[in-house]
Amino acid sequence: MASHSLANNIEDKLHEAGDICGAVVSNDDRRGNEKDSNKSLITSKFREAIIEIKGMTCHSCVNNIEETIGRNDGIKSISVSLNKSEGRIVYDTSKWSVQMVVELIIDMGFDAQLLRTEDYIGEKLTDASPPVLFKKKGDVGQVDESVVKLGKGTTKFQSVNDDSIEKRTFSVEGMTCASCVAYIERNIGKLKGVHSVVVALMSSKAEVVYDSLVIAAEHIADEINMLGYRAAIIDDGFRNYSVLNLLITGLSAGICVQRIESHIAARKGIESCSVSLATSSAKIEYTPTFIGPRDIIKVIEDLGYSATVACQDERLKRLDHSTEVAKWKISLLVSLLFGIPVMGVMIYFHWFLHTPMNPTMQTPVFTPALSLDNLILFVLCTPVQLFGGKYFYLQSWKAVKHGSANMDVLVVLATTTSYLYSLSVILMAIVLRWPSSPMTFFDVTPMLITFISLGRWLEHKAKGKTSEALSKLMSLQAKEALLVTRDNDGRILSEENIGVELVQRGDLLKVVPGAKIPADGTVVDGKSAADESFITGESMPVVKRKGSTVIGGSVNQHGTLLIQATHVGQETTLAQIVRLVEEAQTSKAPIQQTADRIAGFFVPVVIGLATLTLVAWIFVGFCILDMEHMNKRTKIEIILKRAFEAAITVLAIACPCSLGLATPTAVMVGTGIGAVNGILIKGGEPLEMAHKITTVVMDKTGTLTEGHPRVVVIHTLISENRLSLLKLFAAIGSAESNSEHPIANSITSFVKEWLNTKEWATVRRFHASAGNGIVCEVRKIGDMLLSATRKKESQIDSIIKLNSGNVTLIRNEHNGTLIRNGTHEVLFNDNEPLRVVIGNERWMIKNAVPIDEYVGNLIKEEQAAGHISVMCAINGYLVATISIADIVKNECALAVWALQRMNIRVILLTGDNARTAEATARQVGIREVFAEVLPNQKRIKIEQLQEVKERVAMVGDGINDSPALASADVGIAIAAGSDVAIESANIVLVKNDLIDVVAAIDLSKRTTRRIQLNFLFAVLYNVIGIPIAAGVFMPWGFIIQPWMAAAAMALSSVSVVASSLMLRLYRKPTQQSLACIEFYNHQARLAMGDWPVVVHRGLDDFAVRRSLSKLSFSSIISTVSSIFDSHQSLNRITPLDRKLLLQRKSNAGSLDSPNTALI
Repeated sequence: MASHSLANNIEDKLHEAGDICGAVVSNDDRRGNEKDSNKSLITSKFREAIIEIKGMTCHSCVNNIEETIGRNDGIKSISVSLNKSEGRIVYDTSKWSVQMVVELIIDMGFDAQLLRTEDYIGEKLTDASPPVLFKKKGDVGQVDESVVKLGKGTTKFQSVNDDSIEKRTFSVEGMTCASCVAYIERNIGKLKGVHSVVVALMSSKAEVVYDSLVIAAEHIADEINMLGYRAAIIDDGFRNYSVLNLLITGLSAGICVQRIESHIAARKGIESCSVSLATSSAKIEYTPTFIGPRDIIKVIEDLGYSATVACQDERLKRLDHSTEVAKWKISLLVSLLFGIPVMGVMIYFHWFLHTPMNPTMQTPVFTPALSLDNLILFVLCTPVQLFGGKYFYLQSWKAVKHGSANMDVLVVLATTTSYLYSLSVILMAIVLRWPSSPMTFFDVTPMLITFISLGRWLEHKAKGKTSEALSKLMSLQAKEALLVTRDNDGRILSEENIGVELVQRGDLLKVVPGAKIPADGTVVDGKSAADESFITGESMPVVKRKGSTVIGGSVNQHGTLLIQATHVGQETTLAQIVRLVEEAQTSKAPIQQTADRIAGFFVPVVIGLATLTLVAWIFVGFCILDMEHMNKRTKIEIILKRAFEAAITVLAIACPCSLGLATPTAVMVGTGIGAVNGILIKGGEPLEMAHKITTVVMDKTGTLTEGHPRVVVIHTLISENRLSLLKLFAAIGSAESNSEHPIANSITSFVKEWLNTKEWATVRRFHASAGNGIVCEVRKIGDMLLSATRKKESQIDSIIKLNSGNVTLIRNEHNGTLIRNGTHEVLFNDNEPLRVVIGNERWMIKNAVPIDEYVGNLIKEEQAAGHISVMCAINGYLVATISIADIVKNECALAVWALQRMNIRVILLTGDNARTAEATARQVGIREVFAEVLPNQKRIKIEQLQEVKERVAMVGDGINDSPALASADVGIAIAAGSDVAIESANIVLVKNDLIDVVAAIDLSKRTTRRIQLNFLFAVLYNVIGIPIAAGVFMPWGFIIQPWMAAAAMALSSVSVVASSLMLRLYRKPTQQSLACIEFYNHQARLAMGDWPVVVHRGLDDFAVRRSLSKLSFSSIISTVSSIFDSHQSLNRITPLDRKLLLQRKSNAGSLDSPNTALI
């Protein structure tokens, strides 16, 4: 087949055949009969190794191992199972040994051990006939789901590596309290194939883990609907593809459906395609790497149909509870229509005329047994009972039918009991011709439903406020994008506005000032600043220039940017943040699970208490004779009236909703506030656990430090009239440009940025010695400097300010080497080649470069500060030393100090050498260091701390940190780190700022206290309210009416939600709020090096280095002072502190810079 058009033509002809229902023809598949499927291919060239792999925590670990191992030449295939903790690798024995494969996995930070090796057996089919690609119409639906015909044989699909286990998220509408949650979880959990169910009341969602070979997601949704709720699938679980929903016009028959499905399915990157003729819609699952939404739409349009993107899911409506708010608002208005007249009747007849207690004041209608007030109440109550209570009756019937009870059951029991009792006693009075109309409870139904509707309306309004932060995040997404096309010279040929859902990877997008950036991408052209405050928490606009990354949803402020989309749809940073927050708000905190268990049996207990109350008051009424004072009423009437009134009041006042809302409302607000401030907390459990942390373990590289080495200090050893800085740096940079060593990369990056040049001088005779240095000849430096932007010597200050960071330049007039040789003239000529030697002391000696004591002391000082120092020589003379370091982040010392003020132990756990780790710890104020720790030992150290009852938080950013992050009680990952670390962590810090570690723990404390307060209020309300409603305090004259109980019940739920909303006032700790005079004293002490550090090598508890064996007097005073001041709030700065702080900043501003301490 020469083209796709020929393939399409064959497909269309086959579809016209009467007995063909499906056909797919593709010219991309040219496999033919290359393999003899009858033979088992056994070859000695390949073997299969089964390796046990420990330390994997999630699917990202699996993907990381498969991608890293699989891309090596000689690895035929690899399959890793997370549940079995093993991998099966097929390798070429001529290129790999099994030990090499095991060591490669160990180098990635996992524990690996060979289980066995086997001969590799190639693919085998049970019959030589090719697989059946076409089915007769009569065969459709007759094939067993787990069996596929292959010629005359059959191959059964089985669950391999638990691939059939899926997780789906469902929207569930109609839940009112924790009883609904327990009801759904219990019934869905009983379904065959369902592994676990988690229902979130606040977010109206359910997460179900199930076996897709046993039960389908659609069947689970149907089961939830049968329970009386409205359920729909809103998520497709752990998949690596995107979903596109389209509306298609022009469909006329089933052949259209088959034609579209077959053409789309034949395209590379399509996972599945389903077209519905009834709804004229299509659902396509695709991999964005290979195909995009515009490509899919074009395929459909080329077939003669038109397609548009369907409306996105209604997540915003679910979050703001607008549907529920509207429903309960209508219910409230209808109830008020009847409830207000009922209140008027009660006030006039019952409170002014006292007709219930004084029958002589009644106005008979037709008969003395029917009074006017009872007739009016009956007329007003009946519509509310029959129509207003319809929702409650339907929900309660479905609950009772499945053997459960919820809040709606209590409402129905209270209203039905009062209505039926009142109607029965009136009919009895009429039939028996009583002389007066009896006392009734007709007023209970409209009053109770009115107050419940009011409560639920206010409750859902408040619920919408709890998810306001998440709603704002979702609304940040741009609606449109400006797609541009350019020619080969970069000129813009056309511009087109498209919906943001049509943006594909690689698209060039134009972002004008004030517009939202439509997708994650890289700036191709232009310069501007972007407001990323609502995504990262960074208050200041971030400068964007060519090569900068941009975040979809952030706002472009000033200039026009041209960006290339790299992540679109659900892959964008904003979409991932939204998903993470949604999952966090769906998960349950441990205390919430307790509340749900209580709510599970709360309603039956309340019904039992109401029944007991009824029986008890009937018994008490007949045994106590003092009720005769109720004149003109019979004793039995008084007893029944009081007994039923108490029982109905118990039903009305009991509120499981307050118990069920106590935790999820606070969790939703807390996680939302965290997301707004750049702290992504993955659920209620880490949110609750973080406040219990006693030890914080920190990685060094990328966590305490910037994560990449750069030049920090340069000592020049020759006067500038002999060798200018321009020529010095040009020679050194050009020499290092031929090396790929990380130190060389740091030096060349510095020189390139300082000189602002992309060209290097000519380098000849280059030689590099591993572990020592380089030597070469550098020619034509003058030509290189002509192309540099920095044309003249202008570096006067001792600080070289660059975008990558400041570099300290120390000019030394020490020229001992030159003076000793008696050389005073200018030594270096631009026209002559320069012999450049860069390396360590051993390399200098080998290349006959003399080193005196002064230079040796400089090197020792820099190494003591944790720097890597190299010496530079030109034409046999030492001209400079360059120190490279992974610089400590500015906020680290403050973050560590703040954690210690919270009585939290801070430990540095790193694979770096002991000297560097000690220097880093001394700069940030950490006392305890474990250095030279292997990746798998980090997890072991976390477990050792947990064994001595420490609650451990691990802060890291690399793949090697992921086992420790997963093992810790709370794993905290830096978002700038690896995907595996982020996946393993419980909390993700969007900003690369360790102050957010303090903020996360502080937010956890605030949220947990609010949860405890809510829970305490809900418990006390029911513990105190139910006895009052039952009439326990009636002998002392304290009694409440059913309508009062209904009002209290409604307000209890609203009060709990309002309490949680108070968390919106939270302001996270910042560098400005944490820094005080005490910290600046502490920082001054760190700058003097007066800080005790105990260094351990590996996991040994024996300290191999102790930087300060004895505490100085000043350190003791500082420690005692910090103990006495530890009770102060982290967010509080006294006026005196502010005054002293300003004085210190003006007089000793150098302490603000962590680099100053290094010099």
